[in-house]
Amino acid sequence: MQMNTPPRSAIRLTRRGRLVLIATGAVVAGTAVAVPLLSLESAKPEAGRATLVIPEGWRASQVFDAVDKALALPAGTTRSALPKAALKLPDDADGNPEGYLFPATYPLDKKATPQTLLTYMVDTANKKFGRTPLAAGAQRTAMNVYQKVTVASIVQAEAATKADMGKVARVVFNRLERGMPLQMDSTVNYALNRFTLRTTESDTRVESPYNSYQRMGLPPTPIDNPGEEAMRAAVHPTPGDWLYFVTVKPGDTRFTASYAEHQRNVAEFNRNQNGTAGHKAPTGGGTPTGGGTPTGGQSAKTRSAAAG
Repeated sequence: MQMNTPPRSAIRLTRRGRLVLIATGAVVAGTAVAVPLLSLESAKPEAGRATLVIPEGWRASQVFDAVDKALALPAGTTRSALPKAALKLPDDADGNPEGYLFPATYPLDKKATPQTLLTYMVDTANKKFGRTPLAAGAQRTAMNVYQKVTVASIVQAEAATKADMGKVARVVFNRLERGMPLQMDSTVNYALNRFTLRTTESDTRVESPYNSYQRMGLPPTPIDNPGEEAMRAAVHPTPGDWLYFVTVKPGDTRFTASYAEHQRNVAEFNRNQNGTAGHKAPTGGGTPTGGGTPTGGQSAKTRSAAAG
């Protein structure tokens, strides 16, 4: 089984997803866009200047497509430009920018190219993730920054609200510490290269290093590009003993360390779903997958999986 996590004895728990269902494409505006994103400190968009908005939780593939459309380039141009960009990525990334295309509002000018935009995103991520509190927090938990970004990407995909991020991060660490598979539907969706609100039993058997039902530890890379809130949650998870979580209904996500209690929560979730077909039945630590609900103005995944 694939292992991508520090030894259990080395993990010291510290204090302290949304799966964004946005159609792949450029988000371009003539002025700064009123969305809950982090604006670049060093590049305040001027009135009338076009900008490219990269939402929190977008995958690299979505970012590539957005850049192509923003710059009116043929599909696939940005992806093919990766080798020429010479991005300053961690060695563990092995050239894969997933997790380091930082979500923010980027100004577009006449000189913008795929290489300049990708470099800008990665440099911004390195600046944000390399800040002393985040980097020090990663070291305290025997994880490097890249592993923390991987945890943050799962938190970004799985948490229904910002308030839940720290708890979701704690579930991840508790499961890693106990040698349990993460069993996160978001990693399965990444393995299948899709965006969906449902995960079937057969989906959880897909052969992939990103299948956290079948493989132990963290996935080999981040599964999206997380924002600072998710990163903070990964560095400072909320204290707790939770191993499971399920969003029973919008605004009601329940975390528990008891599988029996989790099963009761899942049963309530199923009742709320009115017997909707297509959900996977509980197997071991697994539970059905939920549907989508509006969160923060965006369609977000309502969690109901083994670890969440």
